[in-house]
Amino acid sequence: MEYIESGRAKMVDISDKGDTVRIAVAEGFIRLKKETLEAVLENRVAKGNVLAVASTAAVLAVKKTPELIPMCHPIPITSVQLSFDIGNGGIKAECTVKSVSKTGVEMEALTGVSVALLTIWDMVKSLEKKEGQYPTTVVESIKVVKKVKD
Repeated sequence: MEYIESGRAKMVDISDKGDTVRIAVAEGFIRLKKETLEAVLENRVAKGNVLAVASTAAVLAVKKTPELIPMCHPIPITSVQLSFDIGNGGIKAECTVKSVSKTGVEMEALTGVSVALLTIWDMVKSLEKKEGQYPTTVVESIKVVKKVKD
């Protein structure tokens, strides 16, 4: 087996940058069965309130982003907001992250929305399974939809 050296990893030096307000919004979608969506709406999921737990998981994930993504700078997070829209065959999650820092918060917003969607999957997986598989459950379209630097 041949190994390829890819160079050295390093964090970008942001020492000379000034603190500014940074905001990023990321969104993603999880495709779920109609019956699962009804159970979420009616708070009938065995593991509890799906959207409340997904929100909490997202906030925790945002704060841990530099521990998960090696080259992300640890930055002060001043706000995390989650919103969910149930419809069109699934749940759209949106995560807005704000900081006053030297670098942006896109990775934090992407991490937050990703973990929110994965938490939703974990909480409803017993409803989504068919013969031990997940034939219709899909996490998709995770992206940054807005980035602000004031």
